[in-house]
Amino acid sequence: MLTRLIEEKWLTARAAFGFWPASRLQSDDIQLYQDDRRTDNLATLHHLRQQGIKAPGVPHYCLADFIAPEGGQDYLGAFIVTTGIGLDAVVSRFEEQQDDYNAILAKALADRLAEAFAERLHERVRRQFWGYAKEEALDNSDLIREKYRGIRPAPGYPACPDHSEKTTLFRLLDGESALGITLTEHFAMHPAASVSGWYFSHPDSRYFGVGKIGMDQLQNYARRKGVSLEQARKWLRPNLIESS
Repeated sequence: MLTRLIEEKWLTARAAFGFWPASRLQSDDIQLYQDDRRTDNLATLHHLRQQGIKAPGVPHYCLADFIAPEGGQDYLGAFIVTTGIGLDAVVSRFEEQQDDYNAILAKALADRLAEAFAERLHERVRRQFWGYAKEEALDNSDLIREKYRGIRPAPGYPACPDHSEKTTLFRLLDGESALGITLTEHFAMHPAASVSGWYFSHPDSRYFGVGKIGMDQLQNYARRKGVSLEQARKWLRPNLIESS
């Protein structure tokens, strides 16, 4: 039943992506520009830096580290994909038949399809649309091990834990009007079978977890982002050192 519904296109996949001139702003922010003249600011992305104790010589990463400072010629990308358009109707149909198994399976399959779509789009970005790795030729095993160049971290995940940064991403790509994806008041995406994030092309870019941060960085982040300390504390509570 589930296969037949998908074949009849009850589920729709949509995607949007883009690339912009970018510079690291001071230490931890990224400035996007309207065009290659780099005179008109488009958006500022706010990031956090690891603060935990590390061995000597081991860097404390921030995503902004993977963008060239002002004066360089660097770029950053963004994407939103979904495979959940129409999923609510599929799930409702199963639930009306008291078929909870296939209702759950439909949601799980849509989630997996969204992740597969995001991975496939990233491959085409590297080899075709951005084209910084045109000669990439990896087999499936290497793709699973993420041996390709570049990362696609998502707002709300370990490297950029502030979900509210999705509002900037959605504004840049017109996610609601163009794709039919909305953000809840807590910045969750609907349909849930959706993936969004940033594209970094730096050869040394890697995934990492920001981990716990102190009050000093929380205050700095709130100032850079132009929000109250309480707002920043609300968004980043899981990352705060208990005494903060």
